[in-house]
Amino acid sequence: MSTVKFNSPVKIQGGREIEEVTITDTMRQAGALRGLKLWEVATGDVNSLITLLPRVTQPRLTEQDIASMPIDCFAQLANEVATFLAPSAPLEETDAQEN
Repeated sequence: MSTVKFNSPVKIQGGREIEEVTITDTMRQAGALRGLKLWEVATGDVNSLITLLPRVTQPRLTEQDIASMPIDCFAQLANEVATFLAPSAPLEETDAQEN
């Protein structure tokens, strides 16, 4: 899980304001990407992220919440999704080959 702290509060449905959103471990499951193209999600396609983020956020954001949030807050969430999708650093290959 990873928490994104917004620069300013974001108003969501019901008039509630939030200051942070957690990208849940659901993001680590391939099923979260169903119906989406991995490349489009990884490159920050807005429509793909508007579909994906309600599946993986806590508090659970709606598509409308995401579509109407300030661009800087959306960009923070998009960056966090890209971080989740980035490959982990490989083990030290030189150490493994020497042993």
